[in-house]
Amino acid sequence: MSEEYGQELAVVIVTYSPGETLERCLDTLEKATTRQVSVVLADNGSVDGAPEKASARPNVTLLHTGGNLGYGTAANRGVATLGQEYGWIVVANPDLEFEPGSLDAMLAAAERWPRGGSFGPLIREPSGTVYPSARLTPSLGKGIGHAVVGTVWRDNPWTKAYKQSDTSVEEREAGWLSGSCLLMRRAAFDSVDGFDPRYFMYFEDVDLGDRLARAGWQNVYVPTAEVVHIQGHSTARSSDKMLAAHHESAYRYIADRHQGLAWAPVRAGIKAGLALRLKTETKKKP
Repeated sequence: MSEEYGQELAVVIVTYSPGETLERCLDTLEKATTRQVSVVLADNGSVDGAPEKASARPNVTLLHTGGNLGYGTAANRGVATLGQEYGWIVVANPDLEFEPGSLDAMLAAAERWPRGGSFGPLIREPSGTVYPSARLTPSLGKGIGHAVVGTVWRDNPWTKAYKQSDTSVEEREAGWLSGSCLLMRRAAFDSVDGFDPRYFMYFEDVDLGDRLARAGWQNVYVPTAEVVHIQGHSTARSSDKMLAAHHESAYRYIADRHQGLAWAPVRAGIKAGLALRLKTETKKKP
């Protein structure tokens, strides 16, 4: 039987040597909502002291996960520490800056979407460019088209459709939302057992959005809420490993949804294609 939760709000931030970005994230969080917010830092083995410094703040709790467990698993552990009074949870990256009122705007949208399970803001890059954070759930055809030609033909129709590049910026239902900043109804999060821990990094948000939709929830894009995502602080040091993790997660997502002997040749072809793309992209790097 599902838990009955209250209306309190908590933010779970997954950290891995986040540097000074974490302090900025917490500073901007203070103006993102008028509500009282409890923050859990789910730390995956930081060595820079940033999470320990941040935990001196009165509303911040530091949770050591015991190692680098990946984004989704750390987020799950952070959520699991919260009491039943917390019916609303935000999962966020530490290299995120909240615009004033952004969380309140998403909470207001939640009242308009009673079957909304997850809500995502408009995400800008530091340059001001809008990041395509509300996308279609990738079909096999669009996914292959995007994966195979996306790096050499950026304006291809499969990538444009998948990223919803031609969709107007308005509040709407999406297939999935970027996991860098998600407001979730905790009952919805519980109904699908949170993030799938098999995804170390990448596609854990795609998988979550798909499973929420299959469970009858909606993933809602709320562009009146804005955040800035600096991106890449903790992953820049090991970009080759992250690229490999991305391809492994992409294969897992596709393989999970195309099981059985009939799909075996397709799975084998996709696995070989992703391996070739990884080899090609790694060679391109100086």
